[in-house]
Amino acid sequence: MEFGSKIIEVGGKLIKLQIWDTAGQERFRSVTRSYYRGAAGCILAYDITSRESYNHLITWLSDARALATPELVIVLVGNKVDLQEEREVTFLEASRFAQENDIMFLETSAKSGENVEETFLKCAKTILNKVDSGIIRPDDVNSGVQTGTSKNGNGKKKPMGTPAPPQPQQDDGCPC
Repeated sequence: MEFGSKIIEVGGKLIKLQIWDTAGQERFRSVTRSYYRGAAGCILAYDITSRESYNHLITWLSDARALATPELVIVLVGNKVDLQEEREVTFLEASRFAQENDIMFLETSAKSGENVEETFLKCAKTILNKVDSGIIRPDDVNSGVQTGTSKNGNGKKKPMGTPAPPQPQQDDGCPC
């Protein structure tokens, strides 16, 4: 599992995204489940050249919906569009899945960078819109959102600090 953070600007506001990458591996599933709690957004990625990775989406989507808040923003991402000749999952099929499950959809290439930035922007903009409309309340500790700014050493505003990562639950075999 990897952790990273990314600062982007959306509507004149600096947004700090915390990104937890589990690579969709089943062995991390029990740990991953704890990361959904307190998450404001979720990017579910699959490999367009792997039917198997696409087939696992329903499990990951079910986990996200069961364990996160109902306001969770979910973006479905088909990766590796640079490998069109090896495609096993059509754009139309994935687009329908996204539509049927009321989630956003993009295709990307991590290799070329195509639509990668747009994926994070789309997720962050949707979260910010939910905050601005009152659907997500930053004062709710379970919302996955914190607001405010602080000054760094050169007097410029920067996003607030990163909260501690969620503590993974011990895997006792319980699916709860």
